[in-house]
Amino acid sequence: MANTGKEYEELVRDIQRSLINAENIPSLKNINIEKNKKIKDRSGIDREFDIYWEFEIGGHTYRSVIECKDYSSPVSIEKIDAFIGKTNDIPGLKLIYATRTGYQSGAKIKAEQHNIQLLVIRDQQAQDWVDDDGTPLLKSIHFKMTAILPPRIINFNVHVDKEWFYSQNEYTENTLPYLFKTELSDAIFIRNISKGEKYSIHDLSRLLMKKVDNMVYGE
Repeated sequence: MANTGKEYEELVRDIQRSLINAENIPSLKNINIEKNKKIKDRSGIDREFDIYWEFEIGGHTYRSVIECKDYSSPVSIEKIDAFIGKTNDIPGLKLIYATRTGYQSGAKIKAEQHNIQLLVIRDQQAQDWVDDDGTPLLKSIHFKMTAILPPRIINFNVHVDKEWFYSQNEYTENTLPYLFKTELSDAIFIRNISKGEKYSIHDLSRLLMKKVDNMVYGE
């Protein structure tokens, strides 16, 4: 089956749309992407472009056209000349050229002189992962890690002495459970009567870290 280039045009269009969506720029408005768009030049002649897209930002409308060519060899300067001639009578366009196979040196020079952006859009190939001198490039990194988290207090339950509870009138069965839940960790204290020591919940969490020998935590 002959290569009509339609599949490549759709590929470029889909990539362009994905890139715009990935940018997620809130100030971009009225984004419009069309395929086989016809634009009249100054002479009133319809000029058809493979991909056309426009958007508004800051009250200004920006328009771009993309020429998509699925050639089997690098794009020549004649193809760039044809693109320039096609757009000469249509002001205000950003010109973009897309191909799979790259560009000849003359085409690159001519495109640079006319502010044409050159793209190479194709599937990933093995040579993409080799440097110019033949050195293989790093393609992926695999890590095997065991995360060691510092100890922390995740729950705090209080068991109240039954005789003390019935001997006082300040707290009830409904209010007592919520007493400790509403206080900050540095406002609740635990007293070790036998050792004469007193810690807040906040202090206790810090002491837990010191109790584990040879444990190193990240900053």
